[in-house]
Formats: sequence, C-alpha cells, structure tokens
Amino acid sequence: MTTHSTPAFEALQTELSGDLILPDNPNYDATRTIWNAMINKYPAAIAECRNAEDVQKCLRFGQKNGLEISIRGAGHNIAGNSICDAGLVIDFASMRSVQLDPHTQRVLVGPGATLGDVDAATQAHGLAVPVGINSTTGIAGLTLGGGFGWLTRRYGMTIDCLRSAQVVTVDGRSLHASATENEDLFWAIRGGGGNFGVVTQFEFECYPVGPQVLAGLLVFPFEQAKQVLTQHFENTQRLPLETNVWCILRQAPPLPFLPESVHGQEVVVLAICHTGDAAAGQAEVERMRGFGKPYGEHIAEQPFVDWEQAFDPLLTPGARNYWKSHNLTDLSSDAIDTLIKYAGMLPTAQCEIFVGLIAGVANDVPYNAMAYECRDAKYVLNVHGRWDAATDDESCIKWARDFFAASKPYASGGAYVNFMTEEEGSRVESAYGRNYRKLLELKQKYDPQNVLHFNQNIKP
Repeated sequence: MTTHSTPAFEALQTELSGDLILPDNPNYDATRTIWNAMINKYPAAIAECRNAEDVQKCLRFGQKNGLEISIRGAGHNIAGNSICDAGLVIDFASMRSVQLDPHTQRVLVGPGATLGDVDAATQAHGLAVPVGINSTTGIAGLTLGGGFGWLTRRYGMTIDCLRSAQVVTVDGRSLHASATENEDLFWAIRGGGGNFGVVTQFEFECYPVGPQVLAGLLVFPFEQAKQVLTQHFENTQRLPLETNVWCILRQAPPLPFLPESVHGQEVVVLAICHTGDAAAGQAEVERMRGFGKPYGEHIAEQPFVDWEQAFDPLLTPGARNYWKSHNLTDLSSDAIDTLIKYAGMLPTAQCEIFVGLIAGVANDVPYNAMAYECRDAKYVLNVHGRWDAATDDESCIKWARDFFAASKPYASGGAYVNFMTEEEGSRVESAYGRNYRKLLELKQKYDPQNVLHFNQNIKP
C-alpha cells in the first residue's frame, strides 16, 4: 500500500472537526469495511467529516497530495466505489441528521443518513420520501443515482422530490443547487451520481403516507411460475398507483407462515404494498390470490416503517454480492420463460431475481428534465447474485452474467447506475442516453480533472 507522510496527515487532522482514521487506528478495519464483502480496499486515511468545511479541507488536501478521493455515505453501493485503495475517503457516518418541518412537508437530510433514518423522522408525522426498499441503504447514493421503491408509482423517484442540495465542488466552493440557483448543477446531480461535487445536505419534499399501510407477501409454488407471472404482469397494466407489487424468484426463506417443507424450495413471491384505502387494497390482494394456489401469505395492515425494513434480513452486510440489471417496458411470454429458466438454476440459496414495478408518475417526467434519462422504464429487472464463500465467486458471477445476456433482447435500453457493478463503466453512456452529452459538458465545467471518479464515471 502506498504511504503518505504522517506529518501531512497530522496537519489535516488538526484542521478537521471530525476524526482522521489511519491504518494504525484500532477502528480502521471496521471503518473501511462496506456492505459488499467482495470489496476489500485499504485507504490511506478515512476522514469522518462533520460539516461542509471538513469536506472542503479534504478535497483541498487530497488534490494537493495527489491522493485518490472517494466518498462514502452509508457504504451500501454494489460497485464499492465508496472506498479507494491508498487514497482518502470522505466519510459521512457522522452526518446523519434528519430535520423535518411538518408544516412545509420539507426535510433536510445529511449525506450519511440511511433510508431508515429518513423513514423514522418522516413517518412520525405520517409523511414519507419515496426511497428504496432496504432501510440500511444510504440516502446519498440512492438519490444521486435516481432512487425507486414502493412509493415510486404514486409519488415518483427520489430525485423527483429533491428540491435542493448543498454541494461542495472540487474547487472548494459550497453551492446551493436548486431549480433557481445553480440550475445546471441541480440538473446534473439528479441521476448523474457523484460526478459533479460532494453533496453535504439534501432537501426533499415529503408526501402523506400511512403511517399504516397494507403490505406483505404472497408465496406461490415455482411450478405455477408461468401462470402467476403472466397474470401478474398483465395485472400491472391496471393497478392503481397506490398499489405496488414486486415479484421475486428465489428459494423460500424459513418464513413462519410457510410450511417447513417449502423452506429452501424455489418459489415465486409477490411483495405487495398498498398505501391507499385498506379496503381497496384488500380487493387488489384478493385478485392476486387468484393467480395460482399460494403456499401461504402474510399480508396485513402494518406500520410503513416496518414494511420498509421487511427485506433487511435478506440484505445484511458481509455477504458477497454481484448484480446485473435491465430496464424493461414490458414482459413478453418469452421474457417470462427466461426469468423462470434462470430462477430454476440459482447457484446459492441467497441468489434471486426480482422485477420491480416503477410504472406510474415517474414516467410522466420528460427525459431531459434531469440527468436520469430512462423515463420509459416501467420495470427494473435485477439479477442479484449473493453468496458467502469466495469459492462460489465463479459460479455465481457466471450465472448472473449468463442471465443478463439471455434477458438482454427484452430490455428497453438504458441502465440504472445504482445497480451497475464496478466493471460496467462501458454502460455509462447508454445509461444516460440522450442526456450524456450535456453531462459531459457539465463534468468539464465542475470537475475537469475528474477528481471525483470513484463512481459510474462520466469522463470529461
């Protein structure tokens, strides 16, 4: 590992309000560890920033000393771009504040906050920001790449409710970006990732949700996959915006409402979240029960914050993860057959294929309204390879890549950058499509030396 002079780091520590963690610190290994266990990097230093001024000092120090610089919110990114080897990590673990004004329905969020932090603060007032489906995900990375989840159909993507951001640029300025200030920067950070600056605060608009919602799982035998999926995707064409349903193909976890004989068997799961009238939601659930003969179900009114954490046990840190994804505008019979084929070849018990439904108000936003371009996407298909032992790397990665290739003919183009692995830099241009040229121009304006390149990189 490349080393840098201790006096230089000592000088940086005296300037920072937060701690500077070096390799000899007893907390170094725990601090450098991130969600995806396939990523194992050794930074020269980790700066636990507590404010925008700390970020400015770190950016100045890193560039002066020729250090690679990476930015970590919650460290949940699949590509592992939040950690760099032999460089300086700007870490936001100490900046997790969430400040809600229930009267204006606006919330100020620190870049180290998780989705769980945001949900807890907003749901206390019956409000929510449209975010993802895993509460330990970081709000910063989710937002900068787009952000979708249970509320996307009704209220849009996470970037659609972003109203402003405070951004530190590589030249040391702290800029307020909104629809009326530094509009081009605001345009770029809504989907353009961390290419243009370091966000030190987000401002979101909130929407009325819950706090009770009708949510849960319908679990069908894998033998019924074709009929269930065919009816499910037909049904998504008529679902009210208050209802979202994701389908997951995987081996059944040991859920208490399933017979023990089903545990470990391939199943088709419909994960349902209805945020409107409960009786109307029950009618939608009843329709879906008729898609087949379920092994079991667990659907009830429950706090939205609990539902937002329902999948956390399947996404705990410490496992090895490799993802591939496509955007889709529809699911043909042949596409469904491909899903079923590869779901029948799962290499480990933790691997899964899911199709997230995002069709709704997010499709009404013009493609060039912000950096995120793929407004035609109605579904996001993700093949989620997940396993524990490094000896399974080859088989799990091959399975994911094979399925990705086999499903490509059914994709609509584009890509969701938050689901792209480190090796997928060649997909960046297609991910941004018609917006890519403008993003190149803004990268040249805000980061011409590509200081911020630990991301799905837009090279100036």
